Amino acid sequence: MAINLQKGQRVDLTKGNPGLSKILIGLGWDPVQQNKGGGFLGSLFGGGSTASIDCDASVIMVNEQGKVQANNDVIYFGNLKSRDGSVHHSGDNLTGDGDGDDEQINVELNKVPSHIQKLIFVVNIYDAVKRRQHFGMIQNAFIRIVNPLSNQSLIHYNLTDDYAGKTSLIVGELYRHGQDWKFAAIGTGTNAGSLGEVVKSYS
Repeated sequence: MAINLQKGQRVDLTKGNPGLSKILIGLGWDPVQQNKGGGFLGSLFGGGSTASIDCDASVIMVNEQGKVQANNDVIYFGNLKSRDGSVHHSGDNLTGDGDGDDEQINVELNKVPSHIQKLIFVVNIYDAVKRRQHFGMIQNAFIRIVNPLSNQSLIHYNLTDDYAGKTSLIVGELYRHGQDWKFAAIGTGTNAGSLGEVVKSYS
């Protein structure tokens, strides 16, 4: 039975699941349904000059000082695997259509280098500023953590805030606590126009 989290909650991940070393992080979202009568949303999704919304999930690996040490410590559609092999991204989903996870990230906890204190999970809208898109146009966003060996869902967090005007989301954090790993439900929207801008805040 998955633990359902609210914004700001923190929960032990490995302490209550002894032997857990591999996890799958699923992230999902849906575009707000178009207005059949036209108008703004109708023009957005109606095949006009405006592109559909392309959300991208990423992982930022930071040290104890909360800093990114190398470009390879940012895992996203352009860099699908961390240099140490501990984090592997499933690849880009361009639309967010359909049920279930839109993008998945596999993490081998025992392979995460000792200097990495935290894995930060981010979702941003590709080319958001140019396309005039924001997370007010997205619904049903969530992050979940699964034990891939048993397919057991361990943690689920639905992002329910109003993110209108926000172009990136800090969804959650996986972080060390002594010998264990914990997860924090963050759910903070920012005005960063790209993943690069988000990463700069950790440099």
